[in-house]
Amino acid sequence: MLSVHTSPLDQPGTGDAGGMNVYVLELSRALARCGAQVEVYTRATSSAQPPVVDAEPGIRVLHVPAGPFEGLDKNDLPGQLCAFTAGVLRAEAHRPEGWYDVVHTHYWLSGQAGWLAAERWDVPLVHTMHTMAKVKNAALAPGDAPEPQGRVIGEEQVVGAADALVASTREEAADLVERYDADPDVVHVVAPGVDLATFTPLAGGAPARRALRARLGLPADRPVVLFAGRVQLLKGPDVLVRALPLLTGGAGGGDGAEPPLLVVLGGASGRPTAVRELEALAHQLGVRDRVLVRPPVPRHELADWYRAADLVAVPSHNESFGLVAAEAQACGTPVVAAAVGGLRTVVVDGVSGVLVPGHRAEAWARALGDLLADPRRRAQLGEGARRASERFSWERAAAAMLDVYEQARKARAARRG
Repeated sequence: MLSVHTSPLDQPGTGDAGGMNVYVLELSRALARCGAQVEVYTRATSSAQPPVVDAEPGIRVLHVPAGPFEGLDKNDLPGQLCAFTAGVLRAEAHRPEGWYDVVHTHYWLSGQAGWLAAERWDVPLVHTMHTMAKVKNAALAPGDAPEPQGRVIGEEQVVGAADALVASTREEAADLVERYDADPDVVHVVAPGVDLATFTPLAGGAPARRALRARLGLPADRPVVLFAGRVQLLKGPDVLVRALPLLTGGAGGGDGAEPPLLVVLGGASGRPTAVRELEALAHQLGVRDRVLVRPPVPRHELADWYRAADLVAVPSHNESFGLVAAEAQACGTPVVAAAVGGLRTVVVDGVSGVLVPGHRAEAWARALGDLLADPRRRAQLGEGARRASERFSWERAAAAMLDVYEQARKARAARRG
């Protein structure tokens, strides 16, 4: 596997680390449990990183020097693809001939490097987009910068070169065919999974929940809405801040009740000032005391935050899948999500949560307020949320991916013939 711009070992929730990190690591784990040997190449970002990390049995992460260790933005990385690809080819040259059976690349930067490697080694190239420039540019958040044309061209090249393209949802598969002219025969839908052993509902009822909230530093009875993810315009945390002034105390459970608390669990991405800008917006709207910002946390701690929240909000302007929504549902917490991209597949509207059309503060305040004021409905959605999460399994994803690898091998052989 190639994951140029972010390592599966990085903490998701800040910088460029997000759902893709979880995807690469969890898929690798599941493939390893199936007996595969997985080696993940990623760009070294520190001189202190060892060249090779045996992360777990069957999974090896290789850090490839390509450009300066620090100070490179993701948009600067196309200029380092030659150096990165050379490092990958050099590492493989020390292996026995025919060491790799398939190259699986993640995000378009990796696709560019993997394209050359797969040709050099004469093995199939399988590519997962994760996000697509054309889709993102069609649904930009106000004030967000469009993806550059160079990325669009690079994605088109990878789509044309891949022996198999993996989409997380049918909608993403349709985007590949309609927006990128992908051959429908090489597009495969493989839903990501959820770690259903880590993300589980809270046992013990109200006393356990109060104890959990006390441990996390949250008020025992105040309504809590959780946003977990990178703080950037694409993810839409500002939508929730703008909705706060419209949410009164009554939205949380009757007249006189405290107004909801918004917890933002994540770090700045894109702009280093993103968190400060979000806090400044809250101050400007008079709700700074109703926004609690915390840094991202490891996966097992993230599950506790999901369990402690009354609702998890995912107001993204675009999501290829929506891993946060799937994880929150696995914890039995209802999700209020934007009706975009993969979120329309993950969140079953009216069963596991609520889908909100658009990103107007009024619509979000109404959706959040109605649920916060109705504990009975939240409980029903919470039960549906756990059931909905059980559709997604990393074991099923790995089995399906192994089948995709085999189909890609046959497609490459046929094309060569």
